[in-house]
Amino acid sequence: MRTVGAYEAKTHLSRLLDEVIRGETVTITKHGVPIAKLVPAEQKCAMTRHEAVASLKEFGRGRTLGGLTIKELVDEGRRC
Repeated sequence: MRTVGAYEAKTHLSRLLDEVIRGETVTITKHGVPIAKLVPAEQKCAMTRHEAVASLKEFGRGRTLGGLTIKELVDEGRRC
């Protein structure tokens, strides 16, 4: 973990972000007092297409709009 002052953080932000990308943590201080930390963002795993479709199907299961299911609404739209 590295510690830098606010002025240095401001002037060298790009370099500090490169360090964070490599997994390092940077603490920013103001007058020697820690005020912030730059840490790597959490990487979320993207869903596969199969998982996304399954999630959408599960989300729609049992949901209604005005008493009609999503399937009934789709069918109603096809009749118009």
